[in-house]
Amino acid sequence: MADQLANQLGATKLSDSSPQGEANWKDGLKIPSKDNRVQTEDVTATKGLEFEDFFIKRELMMGIFEAGFEKPSPIQEETIPVALTGRDILARAKNGTGKTAAFVIPTLERVNPKSPKTQALILVPTRELALQTSQVCKSLGKHLGINVMVSTGGTGLKDDIIRLSEAVHIIVGTPGRILDLAGKGVADLSACHTFVMDEADKLLSPEFTPVVEQLLGFHPKERQVMLFSATFPIVVKSFKDKHMTSPYEINLMDELTLRGITQYYAFVEEKQKVHCLNTLFNKLQINQSIIFCNSTNRVELLAKKITELGYSCFYSHARMLQHNRNRVFHDFRNGVCRNLVCSDLLTRGIDIQAVNVVINFDFPKNAETYLHRIGRSGRFGHLGLAINLINWDDRFNLYRIEQELGTEIQPIPQVIEKKLYVYETPENIPRPINTRNTAQEQEQENAMALARSGQPQNSRGNYRSQRGGGFQGQRRGGPPQGQSSQGPNPNQQNRQNGHNPQRNARPQPAGP
Repeated sequence: MADQLANQLGATKLSDSSPQGEANWKDGLKIPSKDNRVQTEDVTATKGLEFEDFFIKRELMMGIFEAGFEKPSPIQEETIPVALTGRDILARAKNGTGKTAAFVIPTLERVNPKSPKTQALILVPTRELALQTSQVCKSLGKHLGINVMVSTGGTGLKDDIIRLSEAVHIIVGTPGRILDLAGKGVADLSACHTFVMDEADKLLSPEFTPVVEQLLGFHPKERQVMLFSATFPIVVKSFKDKHMTSPYEINLMDELTLRGITQYYAFVEEKQKVHCLNTLFNKLQINQSIIFCNSTNRVELLAKKITELGYSCFYSHARMLQHNRNRVFHDFRNGVCRNLVCSDLLTRGIDIQAVNVVINFDFPKNAETYLHRIGRSGRFGHLGLAINLINWDDRFNLYRIEQELGTEIQPIPQVIEKKLYVYETPENIPRPINTRNTAQEQEQENAMALARSGQPQNSRGNYRSQRGGGFQGQRRGGPPQGQSSQGPNPNQQNRQNGHNPQRNARPQPAGP
């Protein structure tokens, strides 16, 4: 079906219908340098379609190419032409194969910028993923005149209320905050014809399902529902049967793990794990790494240990205040620091192209978490390395995860070949879609809306500062290869504010 729709839509290509000489409209675009890294069949096994074949708006095409997209990936080829017809979609594809653009592109195409109504809602499970997804929407739609708003818990509700007093075409956010706004009558979803859930398996877990179903009640009956995830448990089928109309199902999961990720394990006693980690830092050629722990306390303790070893390190977990989490995520994504220690907060959807090594300092408890963790490297068909530090108690869990995922996790060799995970030209690693801090950008938009509303500035609410968020040992392991330090380090800023991050005071709970 996707092939037939693509052929129909592409019967008259965008460039063919342009008047006098506009076929070279790409010449004036600021297209980033080509990404020449090796890619796997996860993203190269396409049907040969071009973005022009979908016959989408010229202004959207400009945003797509200026963001560095060249050709659609398999999930984009399957999804975009069907989504443009308004049909419900249930799509399953591997992490890091282009799912976000697969739903953002048709969503932007179907939004009418001349209407002041909210026309699309994109739900995600975490605040960091909401920021990232809104960045993609703004970047791809920057020539369309479409207003995109990100709304998550942990930020000022009053700011969101002020922002929604003006036209907002697309809202990206977490379920609880959006339901709060809709329930108060602030977010009008009566004209919202597109409802998207990214990481749908998490959004349909018991904690989120009642909220999601309430949110659907604010939408019109004639709506498009699109669900995307790498894993679809039984709750997804229940939701599909209840809330979706003859959805077009896409399943590109011939295997679960990304082909470009090489997986190893090392048997290590608990007390030797930090020493083993230090050995890995010395032996591996790390561009950027993400190190996962199973608890917030261990995240902070390990980050402190890594700093004491002399390596630059940030940390992030759900108990940090939101503006600190935003700053750490933004700075790490832009290459300020080489290593990030975190909980499972950042396992889903987070796309940081420069990460080539993932280390499970604590082995995950289930296959789903393992799959999402290692998917932070090897993004969009590139190469990556996943190393698991396991103790005696983890051995049965390791075997079970291998069986469930149908993958092989090998014993770590004495020498790991660089060709498995090292980029030959790290300076060519693409920069993030938008290097500006979306959280700060949103605050600026809120301030502008506040000024236009005539309310006093002090009505916006106050944010408390918080200790923690990053450690910086600059003796070794500074910014990633090919990237320079940008902006203030959260740890340095804490010092300037009179805080001592080495004390590691427990942050106030802010929720996931």
